[in-house]
Amino acid sequence: MRPFHHLLINNLVANITNFTVWFAITFWIFLETRSVFATGMIAGIYLVLTGALGIWFGSLVDHHRKRSMMLVSSLVSLAIYAAALGAYALDPGIRVATTTSVTLWLFVLLTMLGVIVGNIRMIALPTLVTLLVPADRRDKANGLVGMVSGIGFLTTSAISGFLVAWGGMVATLAFAIAFSLIAALHLPFVDVDEPRETDTHDAPQQIDLAGTFRVVRGIPGLFALILFAAFNNLLGGVFMALMDAYGLSLMKVEQWGLLWAFVSCAFILSGALIARTGLGTNPVRTLLLVNLIVWAVAALFTVQSSILLLTIGCFIWLFLGPYAEAAEQTTLQKVVPFERQGRVFGFAQSVEQAASPLTAFLIAPLTQFIFVPLMTSGAGADLIGDWYGRGAERGIAIVFSITGTLGVLATIAAFRSQSYRQISAAYATDTPLQENTAAS
Repeated sequence: MRPFHHLLINNLVANITNFTVWFAITFWIFLETRSVFATGMIAGIYLVLTGALGIWFGSLVDHHRKRSMMLVSSLVSLAIYAAALGAYALDPGIRVATTTSVTLWLFVLLTMLGVIVGNIRMIALPTLVTLLVPADRRDKANGLVGMVSGIGFLTTSAISGFLVAWGGMVATLAFAIAFSLIAALHLPFVDVDEPRETDTHDAPQQIDLAGTFRVVRGIPGLFALILFAAFNNLLGGVFMALMDAYGLSLMKVEQWGLLWAFVSCAFILSGALIARTGLGTNPVRTLLLVNLIVWAVAALFTVQSSILLLTIGCFIWLFLGPYAEAAEQTTLQKVVPFERQGRVFGFAQSVEQAASPLTAFLIAPLTQFIFVPLMTSGAGADLIGDWYGRGAERGIAIVFSITGTLGVLATIAAFRSQSYRQISAAYATDTPLQENTAAS
């Protein structure tokens, strides 16, 4: 377990680095432009790149040493952040930060590419859990992964707001360059006993989407589980597009960062609890139960303009997030052959994120041009404004309420489905699906 713990720490440093950049550029763009549309575009860029590159990243993880791919991830992010800092220093069109600036959006795209390359690590780590941790302890190991993610969120949330307030994108990118270098320098000293190549056959190393799809389809209920997660992410794109705009409408950027630092403690508490107690005998059931609670909370936490309600809602949301993530990872680690896990994790990441960009790209302009006017001086303000409130912030809030209600209905339908029973039965078997290695 010692190498696993070192890899957790290394991933913590990399996650803090990459997500600080993501949070900071979102904060900076909103504060410079006051545009919900702009923050939605950043979320959309993240989701498009994640969905487009997930399968390729998964194939890289399967066909190369996992630790080596984590090192490549840090080095590429380092190079991209350095290029972004140079572009920011040389081009005044970026520093002016107007939404009509082409160079500003090229800068955003470049910077977000540095963040996205970190997803290689997010695919590699659960496969290393399979390699390094006995099967009966993987749910608890996945809980540790969630706890580390929580520590990363806490740190990221605290420092990103202060970095933006203190030094803008210059301070943010300088921070990212330094810590990407630290993560890269540490990895060669972590001893991981893994095959030189995960695949043991002589077939060419390729993405092989068709073979991966056959594996997913060959496990009853697995494809439906991935599609359910994709639907959740469809609704989750609303949160990525609007959460920062909503929070920054209620408080200053430093306060918003500190609030996220506080609620991120829920991640740590949740991960520690999973590491101690596990997920129960049926992680799929756990996944659906936590989703039911999350969406019920999402429907209610913005019903009034309240920082307290916002804090409680975000805390519950983040507390249950590691349960959902650990439950899905534990299920895949059990039912998918190890030699395919990188590609299946990458496939799941791509499919699960495929619908989110649509939400993120659509919901920001819909909120800006339909729901904000609706709750400011339109029919919504006339109908429920006396108790729900009026104004731009209330226009954002009602989108959260609608999203949460849809999520509750979808989760209830998933509980009643045959696919839920099938994947639960597949997890209960003792061995993963076996496949012809020539197809790998």
